[in-house]
Amino acid sequence: MLKPVLRLISAGILLAAAAFSQENVAIRVNASQTVGPYKPISGYFGYDEPNYTYAKNGQKLVAELGKLGGPVYIRTHFMLATGDGASGYKWGSTNAYTEDAAGKPAYDWTIVDRIIDTYIKAGAKPFLEVGFMPQALSSHPDPYKPDWKPGDNFNQYYLGWAYPPKDFAKWGELVSQWAKHEVAKYGRAEVESWYWEVWNEPDIGYWHGTPAEYDQLYDYAADAIKRVLPTARVGGPASTGPNAGRAAAFLKQFLEHCDTGKNAATGAVGAPLDFISYHAKGQPQVLEGHVRMGISKNTADAAVGMQIVASFPKFRSLPIIVSESDPEGCAACSARVYPQNAYRNGPLYASYEAVMMKNMFELADREKTNIAGMLTWAFEFEGQPYFEGFRTLASNGIDKPVLNLFRMAARMHGDRVTLESSGAIPVAAIQANGVRGAAPDVDGMAVSSARELSILVWNYHDDDLPGAETPVQLQISGLPAAAKKLTLRHYRIDATHSNAWTAWKNMGSPQQPTADQYKTLEAAGQLEELKPPSPMAGGKEVNLDFRLPRQGISLLQLSW
Repeated sequence: MLKPVLRLISAGILLAAAAFSQENVAIRVNASQTVGPYKPISGYFGYDEPNYTYAKNGQKLVAELGKLGGPVYIRTHFMLATGDGASGYKWGSTNAYTEDAAGKPAYDWTIVDRIIDTYIKAGAKPFLEVGFMPQALSSHPDPYKPDWKPGDNFNQYYLGWAYPPKDFAKWGELVSQWAKHEVAKYGRAEVESWYWEVWNEPDIGYWHGTPAEYDQLYDYAADAIKRVLPTARVGGPASTGPNAGRAAAFLKQFLEHCDTGKNAATGAVGAPLDFISYHAKGQPQVLEGHVRMGISKNTADAAVGMQIVASFPKFRSLPIIVSESDPEGCAACSARVYPQNAYRNGPLYASYEAVMMKNMFELADREKTNIAGMLTWAFEFEGQPYFEGFRTLASNGIDKPVLNLFRMAARMHGDRVTLESSGAIPVAAIQANGVRGAAPDVDGMAVSSARELSILVWNYHDDDLPGAETPVQLQISGLPAAAKKLTLRHYRIDATHSNAWTAWKNMGSPQQPTADQYKTLEAAGQLEELKPPSPMAGGKEVNLDFRLPRQGISLLQLSW
């Protein structure tokens, strides 16, 4: 009992010390100084288990994502995997491709259609991951389906679905038939707005082939799609965090292949490439009884990937989609089994994502690259206990605080304008060391449109420990002359706002909430205003003061 007591005492001392030492943070926004466009890079989501898409709570969540506005893109694994469509941890299937005894292919798009129809109905768009290998095409078909659960060894996970095809021409024909089906079903204009990403993380166990064999897989898939729809957007390689040497080498060799390599499908030089994707992950840990986030690794992965892209003049301006950007690498690894993942239910996850969103913009500005998407690998797990600790956006249909961060981001429109904060930690320092000193990162982003100014402010620290509220003094200048009468709306995510997890705990953590309790939780999971909208006078300078809790996020919107 001694260590827990000491930790509680230490936390209390930290809280008391912070309360006396916390300094005011001055934030200055100039609405007339444009930094660059504000692109909806946070409107990208994904998950391992495709068959959850059309489950009860899956459909509910997809509908919520579609309401973000956007567009919103959704990516999932196992779109071509063989099986009966049953869901499992890090598993799913569509049975899109089979062969008869003579090796003749048969195509069945029934489950694929259920997935994509769910997206389209909700107003979202597919970010189609072209994978994994059907059993009948796999060069190592048995064993095929994994039986993995949290805590199991991953060596038993990457089975027959992760191998190269036994026949690359048949692989190309499968992808061609898929593209033809989608164009026939949804029309050329609609499919032109989708993304086609070939495979996932082919530099690790998701691909039991060589880099050259992945390039060949890509060539056949890209050629197949382009023959059906020359204007389709095709890209890859969706490799892992390039801050690691092996992953960096893989991304470089792929770009070299697309630039000057021999195309295995056509014999031409190079391969079609409309966007570039790779992944960036953090690395949380348990330190002295609390979770410490690893945002420095997430930032470094993103940065090194952009530097690699920038080193290829032919591809420097292509859209970059970080098609998995997360605090760590396994959504299905619940906090009950992996305690370093205990950040997932509360506002810490939301504030982390806010910092990473700004980091992505600033890194792209620094490296002069074109960031287009930052995809959050989180969805929902059907039939699991409430707030079990999976990396999800919702639990049993109840939205988590992190989803409200994406609601905030979706409300911002226009151009990024200058924001300077006395409490900011520069992106280079976050990349090198994270946010681990005595002071948190109290910073923000400002976005201005013709009739509105949006300011997102956060109070983030890697260490999930109590901390004092930070007094924020916000000074706004550069508003247009027409902004004489303003309306202020102030949205908030913290321990008690936009936070269904806290509401659930206050109920006694029921695993079978009543109908009334469920309605209360649904409401608590929505984005909440700190106070009702209020009128304000405009002018050359507008000043706002508020207090922001540790790991809290505010969105202040001034409209006129």
